[in-house]
Amino acid sequence: MSGAPPPAPDSNGSEGRGFVRRVGPFQATAINMSQMCGIGPFVTIPLMVAAFGGPQAVIGFVAGALLALADGLIWAELGAAMPGSGGSYVYLRQAFQYRTGRLMPFLFVWTAMLFIPIGMSTGIVGLVQYLGYLAPDMGQTTGDLVGLGIIALVITLLWRGIEHIARITAVMWVVMLVSVGAVILAAATHFSPDLAFTYPAHAVELTSNHFWIGFAGGLTIGIYDYLGYNTAAYMGAEIKNPGRTLPRAIIFSILGIMVIYLLLQIGTLGVIDWHRMTDPNDIASTSVASAVLEETWGKGAADVVTVLILVTAFASVFAGLLGGSRVPYDAARDRVFFRPYAKLHHRHRFPTLGLATMGVVCAVGFMIGRHTDLATLIQLLTTVMVIVQALAQIAAVTVLRRRQPDLPRPYRMWLYPVPSLVALVGWLVIYGYADKNSPGRHPIEWSLAWLGLGCVAFLLWARFEKVWPFGPKEISEEYLESSKAPKSPAILATPEAPAPPEASAAPTAPAAPAAPEDGSPDRTDTVTP
Repeated sequence: MSGAPPPAPDSNGSEGRGFVRRVGPFQATAINMSQMCGIGPFVTIPLMVAAFGGPQAVIGFVAGALLALADGLIWAELGAAMPGSGGSYVYLRQAFQYRTGRLMPFLFVWTAMLFIPIGMSTGIVGLVQYLGYLAPDMGQTTGDLVGLGIIALVITLLWRGIEHIARITAVMWVVMLVSVGAVILAAATHFSPDLAFTYPAHAVELTSNHFWIGFAGGLTIGIYDYLGYNTAAYMGAEIKNPGRTLPRAIIFSILGIMVIYLLLQIGTLGVIDWHRMTDPNDIASTSVASAVLEETWGKGAADVVTVLILVTAFASVFAGLLGGSRVPYDAARDRVFFRPYAKLHHRHRFPTLGLATMGVVCAVGFMIGRHTDLATLIQLLTTVMVIVQALAQIAAVTVLRRRQPDLPRPYRMWLYPVPSLVALVGWLVIYGYADKNSPGRHPIEWSLAWLGLGCVAFLLWARFEKVWPFGPKEISEEYLESSKAPKSPAILATPEAPAPPEASAAPTAPAAPAAPEDGSPDRTDTVTP
């Protein structure tokens, strides 16, 4: 799981050009799958087993896939109708601008600055866990210092202006496939059905509250493993025929990863006794893939695959922080977030404040994970995402169908509103059981506190920028209008909301790409509240 969208190119174009639609169905599916598979599957199998209390943990991966499919259809409809860069940022801005101005896109960016680096910190925690297989004498303090050092190395490399991640993503994809393939093949050669399919008594007791607490914990871990199925939607302005490509890329990537995860999970359970995965003193609880290789092909093969897993983890964190640092930059440039985040490094042209902020949050998240446990970190990550992204997008589908009924929808959600309801129930289960699955950690309270702090930050920012609720709303039905009258983009600047001098190159209303093929706006109305 990578957890972050890839860095979007400059929406204004470095040379006055817009995006080029050149990503087809195969490439879009590969991009999604490469983001979905980081170190996640190698560290979550023991967590899933612990949540369910036995090899029936495969239920968690299936449930996660079903939630991902339901939520993916929401992304598919929104992405196909509004194929610009930015993903949730675009959808929430379009849906909720009528009543709350720029509040929802602001809160999305505010929240993304927490859940993106926390997602990356899970990769660092997993990396240190697997490093412990190669260096079994590494203590807690040494592991902490190594993890912080790796984060510092990633930020240092990114600070030197490394802007293109195509090769890194390709390498990560190949290394991940080799790693997963090796574990699946090794497990197949020594597979024991008795280990994999002998469940404890009352393993699936639907009337037991204990089962549902475990199910909620497993669902949380499962959806964490599938995160990344929406990556192509963040690149909507570069997708060929997005009305067909995005839905297919989302569905095919989820189904493909589900097959890989099930083979990996069942194969692992057929080699390693599940009780070992719940023993914190057993290597199977922290480096289960290495344990499988050692059990089947010997220590040498286990060492090689462990190194490949470490490379996968590092590359995933590198790509994730690179992409995540651009999220507050794009929003600030569009005047939907704090202006300092729109500043670039004077020489290497990367967003310095965004990268530094995400590096610090990643380090804090890593230390939280190291001194609690990885399951708690995953719980915090998903809980923070639920309100502002997951639930908000479920509402956005319905709001846009009512507010913009004439918006072209090349793809309309199958069996609407059933997938929305399934996704709603799934996300509410994850959120509602969060405190019970992390006793004493209070992820619900922390997520609400972060959201409340974001609302305060928005009010301060809106007061300074003189926008709603301290100024006029700016209604920009850009995708609706561009479909009615395709023409050169034009922005109607309003005297109530002038563009800041230092951001004169930025659009005066949210999201104004420079070419019609990006879904660029041709109308901005000012509405006095």
